Amino acid sequence: MRRVVQHVLSVEQFSRSYLFELFHRADAFSALPRHEFTDTARGAIMATLFYEPSTRTRLSFEAAMTRLGGAVISAEYAAATSSAAKGESIEDTARVVAGYADLIVIRHPEAGSVARAAAVVDVPVINAGDGTNEHPTQALIDLYTIWREHGRIDGLTIALVGDLRYGRAARSLARLLTRTLDTTLYLVAPPVTRMDPALVQHLRQSGLRVFEVDDLAAIAPELDVLYQTRIQRERFRDPDEYAAAFGQIIVDQALMEQLASHAIVLHPLPRVGEIEPTVDSDPRAAYFRQARNGVALRMALIEQVLARRPLSTATANGYHD
Repeated sequence: MRRVVQHVLSVEQFSRSYLFELFHRADAFSALPRHEFTDTARGAIMATLFYEPSTRTRLSFEAAMTRLGGAVISAEYAAATSSAAKGESIEDTARVVAGYADLIVIRHPEAGSVARAAAVVDVPVINAGDGTNEHPTQALIDLYTIWREHGRIDGLTIALVGDLRYGRAARSLARLLTRTLDTTLYLVAPPVTRMDPALVQHLRQSGLRVFEVDDLAAIAPELDVLYQTRIQRERFRDPDEYAAAFGQIIVDQALMEQLASHAIVLHPLPRVGEIEPTVDSDPRAAYFRQARNGVALRMALIEQVLARRPLSTATANGYHD
């Protein structure tokens, strides 16, 4: 009988108690000196299979595993350099790699592909982004950053901006915000990149106060968090639709003047013009701090997925495959 494993496939599987335990553990890792490693994952091997380009996600996963004392094997351009180029299915690739590694991290352009891989292996699989569907670990990093910057995840007013149609990071964060309390969520996007109405309805039914607006500057003074995203050119089939969305909403100095002094600006990166570089020096620009938080958060997640640090009973009851 195949053993039960803890895959990380969707933010829907996380409870509030799990989030707070994860965040506190990530804080402990953040406090370590840069040169100091742990031995939590000693003897374990993580395989990273990335069928789409990545900088932050792949490198922060690999840095996290290395800092935990584990080893990494990697297929960076898996679509071209793995047997996928010969037509091998994601299921067969996962079966083979599971024989080499204790944990598999997968990014794939097809929605649902990572779940299919997880269904056929007996080692944990972490979804590092599957098409336009989800990017659960990015959402964890985003909410962890909000928690570190504001000291709380409840009672905040947050704007998700840009590509809310194809942007898996923004969509995952929106879903994860349903674990928060007393949250107001503004959705700001060009008409061709507005969020799926079914997801908007789900967010409202889950307790979020959700408003779809067109003018970011008009709501800027109300915001605690401005989460900007790029318009994802690679997802568009119609070049005219992309042209209609690109460059429509830009965070610049004029917009920053409208934000409250305590507000923060986040972005999952990379950016392609939607935040002007002149904003980088503003202390409210938290996106590079957000990227750095990825290593500590992923260290905490890998540790728990590998069961090297058991969850408390209450937390474990809030986490399921």
